[in-house]
Amino acid sequence: MTRAIRVTKTDDEVRAVLRNDVSDEELGSGGEDVVVDIEYSGINYKDGLALAGGAGVMRINPLIPGIDLVGTVAASDSPDWSIGDSVILNGWGIGETHNGGLAERARVRSEWLIARPDAISAMQAAAIGTAGFTAALAVRALERAGVSTSGADNTGTAGDPGAEVLVTGASGGVGSIAVALLARAGYRVIASTGRANQRDYLLGLGAADTIDRAELETPGRPLQKQRWAGVIDTVGGHTLANALAQTVWGGAVAACGLVGGSDLPTTVMPFILRGVSLVGINSVECPLPEREAAWQRLERDLDLALLDSLTTSVSLAGAIEAGAAILRGELHGRTVVDVRL
Repeated sequence: MTRAIRVTKTDDEVRAVLRNDVSDEELGSGGEDVVVDIEYSGINYKDGLALAGGAGVMRINPLIPGIDLVGTVAASDSPDWSIGDSVILNGWGIGETHNGGLAERARVRSEWLIARPDAISAMQAAAIGTAGFTAALAVRALERAGVSTSGADNTGTAGDPGAEVLVTGASGGVGSIAVALLARAGYRVIASTGRANQRDYLLGLGAADTIDRAELETPGRPLQKQRWAGVIDTVGGHTLANALAQTVWGGAVAACGLVGGSDLPTTVMPFILRGVSLVGINSVECPLPEREAAWQRLERDLDLALLDSLTTSVSLAGAIEAGAAILRGELHGRTVVDVRL
């Protein structure tokens, strides 16, 4: 039997309960060829929604939440994985359409797994999680779009000195690691946050300056003063629309979140008058080569000591309250769940 948090939903209530008697058969739905003994999972915004029974995330009922897991292979019918291999799983519907990482054990498909990089510990891999993986995908997307570290001036082209790259929702999991990766790569990072008390934290991650999110979250003109050579947006809604309107000619915006809304109240003008690119980041169904490249980037460029400093740990039972806290906006940095506790 396996300990796991199970969320059940009825017409009357949602219950998230730590159970001690979940069988291996209850972990999967058929077709899984690998069993993983989980060491760590994490708390992401999606996990908070799943623990609260959010219909947009909780696609099966009951559900074991957890969109990340890190552990070792306990059994395998796949030639790709052997018992004892250290593995990571981010996305692919776990914690949404398939039972996820807030458990001591998981049954998964072999093609969902990647090998944990040697330089990154199991706990660090969970701290990076989908949030850090998404951040790495977004940084790579900006680079492919031509946003260089020389960046852009405030009037024109994507190769002039004075680069500024904006990260919205910078205090969150994706935003924090995006700031750290961009700063390490040599970009001048401006971090947008609604928490004035997080300024020192964001500067410590490498941000050159911070701005209040209120500057971006109200309706604005479709074209505004050009400022950003590139943007990583975790918010959506009016924030994304304003970021597009402020992006310089030839710049790029990587969109990877919608906590501020799924709508995009803008016009075609940033795209056809300034040549701005809008790139969507899908970490759930990202193909294997890009997954491996993103994790290689994290292994190479992420300051792991800095990551440790922004990571907190909770027990499996503590994940329920941590999920509620992330929905209340009370968590910053990364929260790791040690499922063995």
